[in-house]
Amino acid sequence: MASRVQQQQAIRGEAVVGANKNVKKMAAAAEGKNRRVLGDIGNLVTVRGIEGKQQPHRPVTRSFGAQLLANAQAAAAAENNKKQVCVKAEKVPAAGVDGVAAEARKVAVRKPAQKKVTAKPKPEEVTEISPDTEEKPGNKKKEGEGSTKKNKPTLSSVLTARSKAACGVANKPKWQVIDIDAADVNNDLAGVEYVEDIYKFYKLVENESRPNDYMDRQPEINEKMRAILVDWLIDVQHKFELSPETLYLTINIIDRFLSVKTVPRKELQLVGMSATLMASKYEEIWAPEVNDLVCISDRAYTHEQILVMEKTILANLEWTLTVPTHYVFLARFIKASIPEKGMENMVYFLAELGLMHYDTVMFCPSMVAASAVYVARCTLNKTPSWTDTLKKHTGFSEPQLKDCAGLLVYFHSKAAEHRLQSVYRKYSKPERGAVALLPPAKSLLPGGLS
Repeated sequence: MASRVQQQQAIRGEAVVGANKNVKKMAAAAEGKNRRVLGDIGNLVTVRGIEGKQQPHRPVTRSFGAQLLANAQAAAAAENNKKQVCVKAEKVPAAGVDGVAAEARKVAVRKPAQKKVTAKPKPEEVTEISPDTEEKPGNKKKEGEGSTKKNKPTLSSVLTARSKAACGVANKPKWQVIDIDAADVNNDLAGVEYVEDIYKFYKLVENESRPNDYMDRQPEINEKMRAILVDWLIDVQHKFELSPETLYLTINIIDRFLSVKTVPRKELQLVGMSATLMASKYEEIWAPEVNDLVCISDRAYTHEQILVMEKTILANLEWTLTVPTHYVFLARFIKASIPEKGMENMVYFLAELGLMHYDTVMFCPSMVAASAVYVARCTLNKTPSWTDTLKKHTGFSEPQLKDCAGLLVYFHSKAAEHRLQSVYRKYSKPERGAVALLPPAKSLLPGGLS
């Protein structure tokens, strides 16, 4: 028994000695890890503490590498935001093996220093315009947007801008459609609420009351006789001081009647007198009397003949006198042109020249009226010669007016030397602006008429 006890004690003693040796080895290892490093290796960083004192020298460890990474990230953020940040490190005590392991899992804590309050100037608003767009209020950048990225023009916008510059349309102004009825909103007689619908209706029905090409069906009448009659009626309108509406309705009645009825040469002037009487009754407040017409015709026809022809005309026209004449469209198109007085006189001069010549019968009244406005603008060097406002209200584009406009320019160029001078004399007077004396817009003349 005694020998067994001694053996057990010996074993226990050896275990204790072994345990003590292990403890000493661990302590020595810990002491080796915690000992100070050499001061001349260059791996030491002096970190200022909270109170500005130097912290004890520490070796480059995993926690210190994490701290360096955090400092680098903080420096980058400070450069972008233009703010100064002070890096403050928290003291980490060194405590044995467990303390080293705990220290490896910690990351240095940064505490921002107090910000200095400085007055920053307010950034100015910047408006950038691409090559193919105009400056608009919606193009202004919001404050803080796009400060680091520039708006670079795309390839398509650059090519579009170059194409416009090559074609000469880069600086071409955009003309807007003007509300020509805005000034007449409070004018009950203007009928602003209905005027657009009224003129749409006129455009639809103008061909119904438009005369046909009748000259081939008139054996005793030719184009020159008609021109002489219209020239005389323009003088009659001036002497009786009749309105322009009466003149245009008179010519419309004559042409429509000649389209459906064969008239002898000796009765052509009688048709003109009866048509003037009918138009005057329709348009004028005080229409001329029949005896006044007899006197102005130098008693070529009697009172009864004028009344009989009036009944004949009304029967053939089926009493249809409410028709859209040239004047109806002229009044609207002149308003759409935003003219001055000289412009208005020029339009009426060209329109009456067209009224006198049979060649314009092939064109509808709205076409002749629009062409008169177009030629007048070209003659007076108005820019642009045809606007979007005119295109909207007339319904015609500039190329559509070329043929009729060329005829009106040709009549203007021959007016001074023409045998029939009523229209030329009327618009050569100062009260009419002497627009007949202006040179015609020969650039609109077609090749065959120049």
